[in-house]
Amino acid sequence: MHGPPLVAWLLVVLSAAAAVWCILRREARSEALLGTGMAVMAVPLSVFEPPRWGTAALVVVFGTVALHALRPSGRPMSHRMHHLLCAGAMVYMSAAMASAGSAHTGHAAHAGAGAPLLTGLLLVYFAGYVLHTGTRLAIPALPPPAALTAPLPPGGAIRLRHAPEVAAACRVAMALAMFAMLLTL
Repeated sequence: MHGPPLVAWLLVVLSAAAAVWCILRREARSEALLGTGMAVMAVPLSVFEPPRWGTAALVVVFGTVALHALRPSGRPMSHRMHHLLCAGAMVYMSAAMASAGSAHTGHAAHAGAGAPLLTGLLLVYFAGYVLHTGTRLAIPALPPPAALTAPLPPGGAIRLRHAPEVAAACRVAMALAMFAMLLTL
């Protein structure tokens, strides 16, 4: 990160937590891969200096995730396009860091590594996504009063893990981390 190491570590924790939650959801394997990649890219260089081939590996992995998002599936087109933009942004950041001489977002000498217009457009998209989706999560419909006092039914934790709100919160966390990483580019 181009700032205090505390911010970089917070991004590592946020991205890793989102990746773990996506793994637990099982149907979000590619989102888990993006979260893991974001966590790796956010580790400060003072702790981990990635090998030179690391950037190429990240570009290939994130490019594969982007291609996976393009294939038809049962998911809505808006979800697939968001996924494509996330993977594309990760390819862009990895390639920008490679062209600047580092596979990491953590080195201050590489400020301004990306194309300012593309970086700005991605920043606007992820800020808008966080605000739009986060607002919808923050103002939920009120549940019926009986649901507030009823005990969790057997298997309720499993249903909670697969709740659409949990998936949206995971995507908001990853979009927020993506926004912070793009700010350092």
